[in-house]
Amino acid sequence: MVQLSSAAAAVGLAGCSGTLTSSSDSGSGSTETSEEADHSDEDDGHDEGGDEQSDDGHDEGGHGDDGHGGVGDMTPTAGVEMVTTDDGGTHFEPHVARVETGGTVTWTLESGSHNAAAYHPGNDQPRLVPEGTEAWDSEMLSEDGATFEHTFETEGVYHYYCAPHEAGGMIGSVIVGEPDAHEQPALDDPPADKPDAVREKITELNDMCNEALGHGHD
Repeated sequence: MVQLSSAAAAVGLAGCSGTLTSSSDSGSGSTETSEEADHSDEDDGHDEGGDEQSDDGHDEGGHGDDGHGGVGDMTPTAGVEMVTTDDGGTHFEPHVARVETGGTVTWTLESGSHNAAAYHPGNDQPRLVPEGTEAWDSEMLSEDGATFEHTFETEGVYHYYCAPHEAGGMIGSVIVGEPDAHEQPALDDPPADKPDAVREKITELNDMCNEALGHGHD
């Protein structure tokens, strides 16, 4: 009887010990699953939010807001703003204007102090305007609302710059008429002696002008 009682007691203790271990494992597994679910929810929210933010950022902050959105239709006249932004950035807006042959472009100083001058040997610059054209320069404009206008009698692509801000990429273009892209000095490789930032901006403008003229590159 004593041996049977002892054996029964041992079996009972083993059963309690197994239940506690199982309960502990089950509880631990349940807690881990809950944490994984919470983490998964957080991940889903983060991913969705990240995608939404990325999409919004791309759409709202696209190049269209600062003049990169493409070249507009050819018109008899065009306006270009000369801008200094709140963070100190500078640009011409739009970056590329387009007028008919004999059309006039008017630059208006919106903020800061700027000029608009042709890339022309007459301005001590490489020629990035059609052959046979004259140099032009607005001189420095410093009063908000001040304007400068130039009439373009010769068909072609004209690159121009703001002298104090050229190195920062304040460069623009005017397309006049329907020129042959292959015959435009402006659309050749950017001048080798210019800083990288200037060459990059001119390359960007060249891409925009070539696209507008239907001259693609492989």
